[in-house]
Amino acid sequence: MLETKFKVVFLLVVLACAAMPIVAILRGTTLTPYEEPVSGAGSDVEPTSETASGEEPIQDEMVTIPAGPFIRGTEGGGFDEQPQRTIYLDAFSIDRYEVTNHHYQQFVLATGHRKPGLPARYAKSGGKTKGTNQPVVYVSWDDATEYCRWKGKRLPTEAEWEKAMRGSDGRLWPWGNKEQANGANWARVQDGYEVSASVGSFQADKSPYGVMDGAGNVIEWVNDWYDETYYKSSSEQNPPSPEYGTYRVLRGGGYTTTGGDIRITSRSKMMPDFRDETIGFRCAVSETGMNEEGKKKTG
Repeated sequence: MLETKFKVVFLLVVLACAAMPIVAILRGTTLTPYEEPVSGAGSDVEPTSETASGEEPIQDEMVTIPAGPFIRGTEGGGFDEQPQRTIYLDAFSIDRYEVTNHHYQQFVLATGHRKPGLPARYAKSGGKTKGTNQPVVYVSWDDATEYCRWKGKRLPTEAEWEKAMRGSDGRLWPWGNKEQANGANWARVQDGYEVSASVGSFQADKSPYGVMDGAGNVIEWVNDWYDETYYKSSSEQNPPSPEYGTYRVLRGGGYTTTGGDIRITSRSKMMPDFRDETIGFRCAVSETGMNEEGKKKTG
């Protein structure tokens, strides 16, 4: 009799232990003492708030890049940066700054597009990138494309991006040809920024045309499919994107960048649906599609 009672009790204990994970799933995960609850749990991102930070949103401003030739690529870089060639581009305009959290939030609110939220495991570190004027991150190529389309713009071509950041004289950095360790928001020096900075914070990281943060802050999507040998075969006038590919091109350095990848000529690639806390973007527009007022300020 005693043995039977023991078996019954043991069976009940086993069933209770087995039920605990199911109950936890139904009730939701309980935070440990070392975790903070995430505001707006269940959504992709915590909305930015300029009222909370006291920071005024920076204007959505564009810079006109004049028609003419520029030097693309470098013989001193990677295989995909060669050969160095002179390329001619028609005039176009490009955002002076990387698209910020504030401006991207207007797009999300107006369209219902998915928010640029990091996964829950990044909740703590992701909160450091949500400043009003910090560049929006954790957006895919498609997200960036949809935002630009909503603004009546587009992503810049790879050639446009390089000219806008490099100028026409073939320099390797926005400020010239001599490396400057603290010239941009990189991971190479203690610059006071653990993650991205508010756009335009590094005055040295300004192109000859006045476009900001090409060398650092966040890596940027551009329109083109990636082709390792495209610099050899592309046309010398307004080169378009390759017709197809597996990866989309990323240009520029970011706050985690070190080593030789800090040249303006460096090329990176990634699957278009990839999202990361180091990747953002900016928009461009063909000169014929921008009126005089829009060149100065949009949005």
